Amino acid sequence: MNTLFDKIWDKHVVQIVEDGPTQLYIDRLYCHEVTSPQAFDGLRARGLKCLRPDKIFCMPDHNTPTHDQDKEIEDPVSRKQVTTLAKNASEFGLTHFAMNEKTNGIIHVVGPETGLSLPGMTIVCGDSHTSTHGAMGAVAFGIGTSEVEMVMASQCILQQKPKSMRITVNGTLAHGVTAKDLALYLMSQLTTSGATGYFIEYAGEAVRSLSMEGRLTLCNLSIEMGARGGFIAPDETTFAYIKGRKYAPTGDDWDKAVAYWKTLKSGDDAVFDKELQFDAADIEPMVTYGTNPGMGMGITQHIPTLQTIPAAGQTSFVKALDYMGFQPGETLLGKQVDYVFLGACTNGRIEDFRDFARIAKGRHKAENIVAWLVPGSWKVDQQIREEGIDKVLAEAGFEIRQPGCSACLAMNDDKVPAGKYSVSTSNRNFEGRQGPGARTILASPLVAAAAAVTGKITDPRELL
Repeated sequence: MNTLFDKIWDKHVVQIVEDGPTQLYIDRLYCHEVTSPQAFDGLRARGLKCLRPDKIFCMPDHNTPTHDQDKEIEDPVSRKQVTTLAKNASEFGLTHFAMNEKTNGIIHVVGPETGLSLPGMTIVCGDSHTSTHGAMGAVAFGIGTSEVEMVMASQCILQQKPKSMRITVNGTLAHGVTAKDLALYLMSQLTTSGATGYFIEYAGEAVRSLSMEGRLTLCNLSIEMGARGGFIAPDETTFAYIKGRKYAPTGDDWDKAVAYWKTLKSGDDAVFDKELQFDAADIEPMVTYGTNPGMGMGITQHIPTLQTIPAAGQTSFVKALDYMGFQPGETLLGKQVDYVFLGACTNGRIEDFRDFARIAKGRHKAENIVAWLVPGSWKVDQQIREEGIDKVLAEAGFEIRQPGCSACLAMNDDKVPAGKYSVSTSNRNFEGRQGPGARTILASPLVAAAAAVTGKITDPRELL
């Protein structure tokens, strides 16, 4: 019996090149401002148009400022990339969700919340975290700029079929443990290369019990384990989330779609290239201590000692701790930090703001903390205000910024200064990821909120 990945992949095969890659049909191409300019130039150079412009959606997000979006972008490079995307979308007749319009945000947040990303689809974007959309029950993965041009021109892509892996997480997540902690835990177990060459299907009670927001967070981080992508079979949670959204099917089309989506699951006798099982009871709130997302540990644990690290990894381990200013065997509990970032395509959804507000309510932002709270879209911003979360956060001394990728990466104004510690809900903690010399500790919205109100790394379970 085929896996779900096989079912979706095989349905989209146009042809298989002998001794070569597969020509795969793509249902949805998302374009942002950073990886698309050369693709559009390539089409012009060859005198080509987009084959199926109705399947392509453009959105600036990486370079957008998170304040004063109604004004011209100050940074000339960011401004050029954002304006160039608008011109290219207009010239090639593509749907464009412009900056400061209420349809804008981070593409990996907006795609699912508008019903553009649907079960059974193949979805690509010139961005590694395209794996996020796998939470919808889609095969979604990042591609390079030359491949963006390929999809624009032909609505197809040449790809080698990845191997399949199933990660089953049994049991239920404990109080104060979130999807972000689950993802960081899996990375700490597999390392950042443990899933290289695979497409991951997440399964098990702990995964099934996640909300759609949680599933999007988990699938978002698949790429950080080296995987080509990750996804979750659609179920009633998925269908309830999609129904009524702007681009979702309606009427008879909805009934037909759900009937098809219900067939999208791996059979009981499906054979995977690799199977892994974990127990949700082993997971507590997580923090990273190094300079890749796999260098994570439970918040009550201690940084490993050098003797416990395999010989091949000891040099990079020492280098990472030196950059972070940490010592082997040290605990991070009580460590003073400087910045807190809530947002990104990892944790910029409404559930993440609800979690942050749970901790912030009745407390106040610590004096030593600079906090950036950035919704993943204007839709999330609207939900925050409708639910009164903005008032809870304002009373606690927090300000909500405008949507965008923000401090996830140093491509806009929101940069963490050199040497400063940032507790971040984003997806990467590489050297300089949040700004030259910045030190990033990846964590969940609950851990970020606990740090924001105490000024230091704090176990959120003490404040819930």
